[in-house]
Amino acid sequence: MDYVTLGRTGLVVSRLCLGCMSYGDAGRAGHGWVLPEEESLPFFRQALEAGINFFDTANAYSSGTSEEYTGRALRKLARRDEIVLATKAFMPWRRAPNTGGNSRKALFQAVDDSLKRLGSDYIDLYQIHRWDVGTPIEETMEALHDIVKSGRVRYIGASSMSAWQFAKAQHVAERNGWTRFVSMQPQVNLIYREEEREMIPLCIDQGVAVIPWSPLARGRLTRPWAEETNRSQKDQFQAVIYSKSEENDREVVETLLAVAAEKGVAPAYVALAWLLAKPGITAPIVGATKPRHLEDAIAALDVRLSADEIARLEAPYRPHAVEGVVAPPQTGLKVKVEGEA
Repeated sequence: MDYVTLGRTGLVVSRLCLGCMSYGDAGRAGHGWVLPEEESLPFFRQALEAGINFFDTANAYSSGTSEEYTGRALRKLARRDEIVLATKAFMPWRRAPNTGGNSRKALFQAVDDSLKRLGSDYIDLYQIHRWDVGTPIEETMEALHDIVKSGRVRYIGASSMSAWQFAKAQHVAERNGWTRFVSMQPQVNLIYREEEREMIPLCIDQGVAVIPWSPLARGRLTRPWAEETNRSQKDQFQAVIYSKSEENDREVVETLLAVAAEKGVAPAYVALAWLLAKPGITAPIVGATKPRHLEDAIAALDVRLSADEIARLEAPYRPHAVEGVVAPPQTGLKVKVEGEA
């Protein structure tokens, strides 16, 4: 396993991060493809044995059961000081005021709840899952700073948002002497490359780690276009974020399959190798519900693509509508934000 520092911090992470959204109580997940606890444990063991020390979850995954499963597995299998545990807050946990979002009240509640579910005294990387249009960014950044200073969190990061929003958050933190974000978690893969325009260049310039979610486009970059899996049939979010670009995405996948066939490797190897070779990419977040998923991801670390192969893989891509960035209202409640007409 290769290791890198997380941006300009001294925190050392594996070049791959295990995404733990795949593990949780299916009855509380809203989708049926997640694995129960007893079936999840071997994947944590497999990841640790391969040298992966970076694990990412969120309070919203399977209504908190992903955090519970992740925490119990890592307490059983790993030394806490050797692993990097990341989670996220923002999504609502009930349909009621203040039960979600990035307000001071919500974040203080969310971090304490996550710590209990994870069974840990601290979180290594605490991330805001989305931008909160209803909370001033000054309130969010000061709250996160205070959480860090309390010892409950070591570093803070953010996930999908506009580049101007991320830049504003960093500026607010720097201006006030508060803790800055050290990482950004955007969607980046061969069929969704919109973050290459603004966000990734910003992160490179500012020394912020980029830890992409959905590096294999929720499985679409691992198989022939028409082939279906249990997840593809049940993953409603996949249909939302990729439904507007299917014609172009199919062209990209067909090119990927051709390059992979010529190299004699699985498509996933090539898709991940392409991402790992991109400037600024720190550690893609890979999901695994079958042993070969992790095996393929680890094998991709040794795949090298020529400049011609990279050019071929990138050539079919056309601009996409921005997806996966704007979050729904926190609770579904109608709340007037100060300043609105």
